[in-house]
Amino acid sequence: QLQLVESGGGSVQPGGSLTLSCAFSGFTLNYDSIAWFRQAPGKEREAISCITKSGGRANWGHSGKGRFDISRDNAKNTVYLQAYSLQSEDTGLYYCAATRSGRCVPNVNDYPYWGQGTQVTVSS
Repeated sequence: QLQLVESGGGSVQPGGSLTLSCAFSGFTLNYDSIAWFRQAPGKEREAISCITKSGGRANWGHSGKGRFDISRDNAKNTVYLQAYSLQSEDTGLYYCAATRSGRCVPNVNDYPYWGQGTQVTVSS
């Protein structure tokens, strides 16, 4: 059974930083592309960033450009999302998702495996 578990969320002041973690079990990290999504209250889930099996990266939208860095540690079966200069509009539930297609795409429906999410709240 494939499982993804996010952690590292919390409350942070505007301008602060967080590192989110996505731990995997049940499959080999090297064979999958892993993406981070977020969902703000009342809004659709949006793609932030993705990393392929070979380490290729993709960032999408305003949220992913310049303020989010994705990385992976194969030895720990974990993918990380470092978030910088967080603002109130970054508040939401952050999810990691996996696909065995090997590609990075920003579409929710292309990822069959999801974690439960970790909450990020940016507030002064």
